[in-house]
Amino acid sequence: MVTSIPLIGGIPAGPELLIILLVLVLLFGANKIPKLARSTGQAMGEFKKGREEVEDELKQMKDGEEEGAVAADSTIDDEDAGVESETETETEKETSA
Repeated sequence: MVTSIPLIGGIPAGPELLIILLVLVLLFGANKIPKLARSTGQAMGEFKKGREEVEDELKQMKDGEEEGAVAADSTIDDEDAGVESETETETEKETSA
């Protein structure tokens, strides 16, 4: 039986997490870590806001296309009604003559 060894582990916990935090403090300094976290949060918020705007625009476009299809159907119905009324008028003329 062949067993596979994962090359990449799961989420770091315990000692691995402490080592990562220590490296972050050494690289950026204790004063810059809150600023980095704040800017990361703001960037995520802007991304979410932009994504929602795009989704709203797509939804509006989809709704507009559906309304356009309904309007086109009603225009066809109006044209058909006009043809029927002309036919009725011609029929009335023939019967009255």
